[in-house]
Amino acid sequence: MQKKDTLFGESTQGVQKKFEFDTQVASVFDDMLERSIPFYRESLALCIDFLKYNAKDGVIYDLGCSTGNLLLNLEPHTNATLIGLDTSKAMIEHATLKAKAYNASISFKVSDCTQEDFCESSAFVSNYTLQFIRPPQRLGLVRKIYQSLRENGIFIMSEKMTTTDPLLDSQMIEYYHSYKHSNGYSKTQIARKREALENVLIPYTLQENLHLLQEAGFKHTEVLFKWVNFGMLIARK
Repeated sequence: MQKKDTLFGESTQGVQKKFEFDTQVASVFDDMLERSIPFYRESLALCIDFLKYNAKDGVIYDLGCSTGNLLLNLEPHTNATLIGLDTSKAMIEHATLKAKAYNASISFKVSDCTQEDFCESSAFVSNYTLQFIRPPQRLGLVRKIYQSLRENGIFIMSEKMTTTDPLLDSQMIEYYHSYKHSNGYSKTQIARKREALENVLIPYTLQENLHLLQEAGFKHTEVLFKWVNFGMLIARK
């Protein structure tokens, strides 16, 4: 049974710290994902299906793999070599334990993907990871992904997104907060987490993300999924 996310609640004492993927967050992260990301399971299945279509072998990287859910669900359906990278040691420890429990052949590694030397690959996945990378570093990383992909290789990225229209952006945020409240988060938890993520999670607009992919070299880009301020994009080399 997964541990329930009660972080940022009314009982939290002391000065509010910035959000980080530490041991506390890792221990409740699976519950946090399911209650904080709209259509989380459906998006995961969608991502896996397009990986099955486009990357039956070769190497698949999951950048910012957290506790390994994507690769663990993908592993029975592919002959590809699966590699999960994350800067959080706590996340990698959780992912490794889960892989051992399921006897899954996946390599999980503590690594900063902006510094990693990728091998030639059939696919990369970045689910809600680029938004935590400082904007000046994003283009360099996506270019490195493009250069490491074999011909017809794919890059799937999911991001929380913003919009250039302040009114619509405010309405989208309010609607998303209502969604989280319906999943059991209190208004205090929602407000405190938003404050903790300030200047840690820096979202781009849909147009900025598409431009990022195109500037990195991708000629074929599509929106696979979009819900209010969440979206999944696919790009093919």
